[in-house]
Amino acid sequence: MNAKVLSKDGKELRDIELNDAVFGREVSEGAVYYAVNAELANRRVGTAAVKGRSDVVGSRKKPWRQKGTGRARAGSRQSPVWVGGGVAFGPQPRSYRQRLPRKQKRVAMKSLLSMIAQRERLVVVEDFDVESGKTRDLMAILRNLVPQERTVMVLGDDGVMMRRAGRNIPWLRSLAFNRLSAHELFYAHKVVMTESAAKSLNEFYGD
Repeated sequence: MNAKVLSKDGKELRDIELNDAVFGREVSEGAVYYAVNAELANRRVGTAAVKGRSDVVGSRKKPWRQKGTGRARAGSRQSPVWVGGGVAFGPQPRSYRQRLPRKQKRVAMKSLLSMIAQRERLVVVEDFDVESGKTRDLMAILRNLVPQERTVMVLGDDGVMMRRAGRNIPWLRSLAFNRLSAHELFYAHKVVMTESAAKSLNEFYGD
């Protein structure tokens, strides 16, 4: 499939050929779901914790004798039914990490790129750089390309100055072509991709 390459001013320059195996394949909704779910799970720190009955400080003495008082049986002041006692079945530190198979992750990324292209959310722009690293210089370029809505910018390299310029824009996320995020791509309204990034993705995810 072909896509239009735009200049920094938003004018059409030329066509670029996109690999159908990457940008034109059938979307696997299952792979996309598992990729997004795994990314969100891996963000969780899993540090929530409460004190159980064995962690609560207090006397281990039986509050009163077993029989003859007329009250309910009680064996410990740390019991969850007592005020100040431990919590029953409360959260404890754990890992929520999920490991996604490499092949499934590749299918998910190709499905997301295809979905973006099919829904006309992809904008391919000529290679450019923001040497000043200033937000206002990058904003002047983005105004010609996309509206101010949730956008992902895919770069062909690390793009240190581009990342610096874009980190103060709340609706923009900058990603390298080999460090894509399924969550960011799935929820992006627009994806701005440099020409070099598009060519690199053709090879990186091409079968």
